[in-house]
Amino acid sequence: MRAGYLNRKGQKMDLRIRRFREEDAAAVSEMIIRTLRISNSKDYPMWMLENLMQRERPEDQVSLGRRAHFYVAEDQGIIVGCGAVGPGEKSGDPCGIYSIFTAPEYQGKGVGRRIMEALEADEYAAVSGWIELHASITGLNFYRKLGYEYKNGFEKPDENLLYTLKKRLGQESIQPNKRKRG
Repeated sequence: MRAGYLNRKGQKMDLRIRRFREEDAAAVSEMIIRTLRISNSKDYPMWMLENLMQRERPEDQVSLGRRAHFYVAEDQGIIVGCGAVGPGEKSGDPCGIYSIFTAPEYQGKGVGRRIMEALEADEYAAVSGWIELHASITGLNFYRKLGYEYKNGFEKPDENLLYTLKKRLGQESIQPNKRKRG
């Protein structure tokens, strides 16, 4: 997947979305921690972010990659975003989306949207047809623009200052390669 924006060096971005590999763990961890410090610090106290950062170590990324379909976005070999999708606990449950981050200098350039497109097209989402995620204050408007709604109409954040959002995927999202017959 490619996007037509300029990267941090002023060059045309060569954005690719691919599955996470264990050797990506350190770069993903560093990108997430930097993003939390820069982007999320406007909306959250540092003590809360420090607690979160302790759960974003390289070994935590490897663990996520083993239990979910974890994707990275890279520009010219540099990891600039990530996100994961995992199955629901039982049949009919929504799948979950986790750990969506875009490097600060790449925000607003379509990277997050491309990651979300990959997650929504993943087999876990296709089987479920329904997605839930926890949105930060920082990311709330991004998800709302992508069609995510407040779960049960509850528009206030929880005790961790996160919003629970949901989205029902349409037939085109569930089966993008099947043509409608007229």
